[in-house]
Amino acid sequence: MWSSCARPRHPWLSGWVLVWLVGATVTFAGEPRNEPVLPIPTCTAMDGEKVRLGKRLYHDVRLSANNAMSCATCHPLDGWGMDGIPLSTRVDGVSNTLNTPTVFNALFNIGQFWNGRVTSLEDQIEESVRVEMGSNWNDVLRKVAQDDAYRQSFARVYRGGVQAVNIRDAIAEFERSLITPNSRFDRYLRGDDQAITPLERQGYELFKKLGCVSCHQGVNLGGNLFHRSGVFTTLETGEPPGDAREQDRMAVTGASEDARVFKVPTLRNVTRTAPYFHHGDVATLEEAVMLMARGQLGRGISVAERDLLIGFLGTLEGALYGECR
Repeated sequence: MWSSCARPRHPWLSGWVLVWLVGATVTFAGEPRNEPVLPIPTCTAMDGEKVRLGKRLYHDVRLSANNAMSCATCHPLDGWGMDGIPLSTRVDGVSNTLNTPTVFNALFNIGQFWNGRVTSLEDQIEESVRVEMGSNWNDVLRKVAQDDAYRQSFARVYRGGVQAVNIRDAIAEFERSLITPNSRFDRYLRGDDQAITPLERQGYELFKKLGCVSCHQGVNLGGNLFHRSGVFTTLETGEPPGDAREQDRMAVTGASEDARVFKVPTLRNVTRTAPYFHHGDVATLEEAVMLMARGQLGRGISVAERDLLIGFLGTLEGALYGECR
């Protein structure tokens, strides 16, 4: 059982950073360096049959009301687990108010959605089927149960057969398999000095020196705490699309101090997951890094420093590992 370390309350943070237990056994290949960033486990032990069943359900449009949308519509695996547009569209044609985060490495998050309003992947699936896909479990169960292959698979894997709780469990098990280990930086953390270049190493040292690592640390370089968006200046380049305030942390806690507080996004594969921030209106990593320096750290950085940071971020790109047994 893997867990992150509990951290003390920060004056800019929302709530306590809790120990997060992930429902999978993980193993590390070698001893990590003593750094605030940890390598992604090279293997997650899980039920292979559940993973395969969950993968089929993840890509099945019959989970939606109009048989036109699946989990993969907004979280395509060949698109690094997100759709690459500022705001996704729900099955009813209404746009979401926040940018779609990547599904890769989601098992390491302290909660799901930008405000962490649910703490499990199963609950995230529940809400997505109901809201984004506009469906209900009576209709979903009817359509899934009509499929002979599904009935046989569920009978093998689950004692109760085709049930809503089992559909959620299978998809969540598949999503837990979507880790991206063995990035060049992970190999460096495990002791391979040749895995990153000297300039990329300088970028990582600058990342720590500037204080980026105070929020982007741990296995996922984010995802394990909540933080105010725009501590010193706003991060939006214009007006936020939609009413993003309805989905900040205050919507969960009711505390005014949690206004404009969101889950810190992961930096894993960040060079592949534009556009950026919860509002999704920042198209390039170059602009995002500059905005973060001013808005979150209260300082400007040079183009050379920006490029060093981006060079380091490029080492965080991993490979889809899939299920491991």
